[in-house]
Amino acid sequence: MNPSFAPLLAASPAIQIHAVLALLAFVVGLAQFAAPKGTPLHRGLGWLWVIGMAVVALSSFFIHEIRLWGAWSPIHILSVWVLLMLVVAIHAARHGAIGRHRKTMRGLFVGALVIAGLFTLMPGRIMHAVLFGA
Repeated sequence: MNPSFAPLLAASPAIQIHAVLALLAFVVGLAQFAAPKGTPLHRGLGWLWVIGMAVVALSSFFIHEIRLWGAWSPIHILSVWVLLMLVVAIHAARHGAIGRHRKTMRGLFVGALVIAGLFTLMPGRIMHAVLFGA
């Protein structure tokens, strides 16, 4: 294993923004799981996480490394889903549907950060090169 940030630094700004914000969203999400719910800290971390995830999703529309349908790939479908589910989760919290809010946010964390993040570690991908070397 020979980790190096060189592959990420050589990538486009959209990929750099996407990767850094995804990592920050992962860390903020873990902190959110550990923090008490319903507090000002929870709300502040939550908004930070929502903004971070929105930037991660929106930045993906400027990444076209995998071209399955023209310039688009399955990750772009995931990005649309993330943006929609962020709205659903915020709406649920604002209307007292805390169970739906919790389920939606956990689903976003697992699906859009953990599972999608694991796919970035496949050989040939930038994050694989960052962590394991070329």
